[in-house]
Amino acid sequence: MSQHLFLPLVIFAINPIPRAFQDSALSPTEEPEDLDCGHPEPSARIMGGSDAQPGTWPWQVSLHQGRGHICGGSLIAPSWVLSAAHCFVTNGTLEPASEWSVLLGVHSQDGPLEGTHVRSVAAILVPDNYSKVELGSDLALLRLASPAKLGPTVRPICLPRASHRFVHGTACWATGWGDVQEADPLPLPWVLQEVELRLLGEAACQCLYSQPGPFNLTFQLLPGMLCAGYPEGRRDTCQGDSGGPLVCEEGGRWFQAGITSFGFGCGRRNRPGVFTAVAPYETWIREQVMGLEPGPAFPNQPQESQTGPWESREENCTIALPECGKARRPGVWPWEAQVIVPGSRPCHGTLVSESWVLAPASCFLDSITSDNPPRDLDSWRVLLPSRPRSERVSRFVPHQNATWDDASDLALLQLDAPVNLSSGPRAVCLPYPEHYFLPGSRCRLARWGRGEPALGPSAQFEAELLGGWWCHCLYGHKGASVPLPGQSPHQLCPSYQEEEEPGRCWNDSHWSLMCQEEGTWFLAGIGDFSSTCLRPRAFSPLQTHSPWISHVTRGAYLEEQLAWDWGPDGEETETQTCPPHTEHGACGLRPEAAQKGMLWPWLAEVHVAGDRVCTGILVAPGWVLAATHCVLRLGSTTVPHIEVYLGRAGASPLPHGRLVTSAPPLLCQTEGGSWVLMGMAVRGSQELFAAIGPEEAWISQTVAEAHFLPSSGSPYWPATGSDLCPPDLAGASGSPKAAALILLLLTPLIQD
Repeated sequence: MSQHLFLPLVIFAINPIPRAFQDSALSPTEEPEDLDCGHPEPSARIMGGSDAQPGTWPWQVSLHQGRGHICGGSLIAPSWVLSAAHCFVTNGTLEPASEWSVLLGVHSQDGPLEGTHVRSVAAILVPDNYSKVELGSDLALLRLASPAKLGPTVRPICLPRASHRFVHGTACWATGWGDVQEADPLPLPWVLQEVELRLLGEAACQCLYSQPGPFNLTFQLLPGMLCAGYPEGRRDTCQGDSGGPLVCEEGGRWFQAGITSFGFGCGRRNRPGVFTAVAPYETWIREQVMGLEPGPAFPNQPQESQTGPWESREENCTIALPECGKARRPGVWPWEAQVIVPGSRPCHGTLVSESWVLAPASCFLDSITSDNPPRDLDSWRVLLPSRPRSERVSRFVPHQNATWDDASDLALLQLDAPVNLSSGPRAVCLPYPEHYFLPGSRCRLARWGRGEPALGPSAQFEAELLGGWWCHCLYGHKGASVPLPGQSPHQLCPSYQEEEEPGRCWNDSHWSLMCQEEGTWFLAGIGDFSSTCLRPRAFSPLQTHSPWISHVTRGAYLEEQLAWDWGPDGEETETQTCPPHTEHGACGLRPEAAQKGMLWPWLAEVHVAGDRVCTGILVAPGWVLAATHCVLRLGSTTVPHIEVYLGRAGASPLPHGRLVTSAPPLLCQTEGGSWVLMGMAVRGSQELFAAIGPEEAWISQTVAEAHFLPSSGSPYWPATGSDLCPPDLAGASGSPKAAALILLLLTPLIQD
C-alpha cells in the first residue's frame, strides 16, 4: 500500500485485496480480564502509505501458503487469527488448513526475524453463506495449532461489539505487505506498510460507487460491508493486503473496524476500498470460538463514540473530479515541458506529476550509455509553463527497450524539487492499460521530441480518432482479430486536417497525441518517428507503458476512462477481423478493367472545393455515392462547393495541383456478368473497404431509383487465386458503418 496507489484491474473483474482475520472463544455475557487487547508498544508512526515502525501494529500477521506471503490477518486471541474468506476459498472449495502457516511478530518479510515466530493452522472457518467476495460475508477464522507467544511485538487487537458504531470520517489505519501500486509489488526488504484512511458512511460510499467507472461499471454495497478511503483516491489497500486489519483508536484502545476485502483497482478516484465490517459478525465469531479459552476481547465502546453523527441515506456525496488534464483551451498545454541539454536542441516532453517529466529517450541517446547515467546531468534544465526559472534534473530513467523499440522510445526525468501544480503547470492525465479511446474522440497533436514547430494555423492540429478496425487493418494485420475494448491497441490512428492538405508531409516534426474525454486531456499516444507520408499516421499507444511510468514515478496521474458512449448497437464489443489481402488488394478489380482506354461508365470524379478530387460512383441517374471523409472536412457539417464529372474518370488529366484522395470503389461480378458495388474504400487505404450491403435501407430510402441485387442473385465467386472478390468479403466483417458514405444529388449545372 502507499499514499499514491495506482493498481491495474482486469476489466469486469473485482480485484480481491488479502486481509487476515482472527478470533477466539468468548461467552456472550462476559469478557476475559486477562486478555489485554488493542495496546501496541509506544512508537512514532509515519503518516500515509509508508513503512511502519516495529511494534506499532503487533496484531498484524502474515499468512503464508507454501513459502510465500498470500494474505494478511490479525491476531484476536492467542489461538485465533481473523482474515478474509476469499484468501482460502477457490472455486467454492475451502483449501486445506495444513497448507497454511501464520507468521507473528514479523516486520520485514526479508528479515531479520527477531521476535518472530511461526504457527501452523489447525482449522479454517468461513461463514456458510460465503460464495464470492462481492457478495459479502468475506471473513474467516484461523485456529492456530498452538497459542501464539504474546510480547511487545505480538499482541491481540480488540473487536467491536455488534452495537459498536464507528463515527463516519474517523481516521483509521490499514496495514499489510501488499502491492504499493497496481501490479507494482512491495520492494525489498518487504517492510510492513501503513496507510491512514477515512471511514465513509454507507450512503456516501454507495453514491461514489453509483458513478459509472470502467466500462460503465457500478457496484451495489451490501450489509456487512464498510468503506474507507478518499473520493480523490491515491491512498488505499491493494493486492496482497487482503485479510489484513483496518483499525481505529477509541478511548486509548485500538479496535478492528474492518477486514480488507476488495477494491476496483487500487487508489482510483471515487473508488474507495471495501472492507468486511467486523461488528456485525460478533455473534458468528463467538459461536465459532465457543469453549476455547481465552477468546477474543469485545471491550465496551467508549460512550462518546456511540452517539456519533448518523448519515442519512439521502445525503449527497461529493464526487471527486480529475486532478490532471485541465487546459484553458486546446493547444495551450500547461503540462508542456522543454528539456534543455547543453549542445542539443530543446526536447519537448510532458509533465506527468509534480516531480516527473516524460520525454522521448532518443533526445538524449548521445548523452547516455546503456549502463551509465548521463555524466552532465547537473547541467540539464527543464522549462515549464508559468515558471519564472528553469528546473534542475536529479534523475534520468530511460525505458529498458528505448534503444531498439520505437514504441518504447520513452524516458522519465525527475525534477530536483516538486513543482506546485496549482500555481501554473499542470500534469497531463495518463490512461490505464485497459483504457479505450472511443472512435470519434476529439484529439489534438502536441509537440514531442525535437521536431520543429508546424506552420499554419492551430486548427491544423485538430484530430478525430478512427475506430480500431480502421487503424488495425490499415496497417497490414491481415486476417487478425481487432483488439477489443479493454485490450491494448496496436496503434492509434487520428484523422486530422493536415492530412487533407495536398503536398503537405510534416516528416521533420514529431508529435504526441492528446485526446479529450469529458473536458479532461489524456496523453494517448506518441509518434512513431516514421518518415512515411502514409495517412492516417499511426501513434504508439501510451497505455501499454502506464505501469512502467507509475512504477518509476509513484505519483503520475493515471486516470480512468471518462467517456463510454458505445452508440446504439455496441458494435465496439463485437469481435472483428481484418479482411484477407490478395495480389490486387483486399478484393481487387479485374486487371483488364484498368487497361488504358477501358473506362467504367459508372465512375465519377468528385471535385471538392477546388483542391480535392474523390472517386464516386453513379448509383441512379441523379445520384452519386462517395466517401464522406473525402467530401467533408474533419469536424465540419458544412457541404463545400462540389463539381461532379461523369463519363471521363481517368481519361483526362486532372487540373494542376489537384490530387485524387480516394481509391476506387470495390466492384464484383455476378454469374450473369453484371457488376455490383460491394464496398467503398476506407480512409487512408486502397485495399480495405466499407461494405455497402448494410447501408441498403439508408440508400434505398434516399434514392428510390437505386437498384439492389436480389438476395438470390449473389455475386459470382471464381476459383481461389483469381483476381475477383473472395467469398468472405461479402460480409466484410468489421467494416465501418454508414458514417463512411455520403450521397450527392446531381443537377444539370454540374453534370458533364
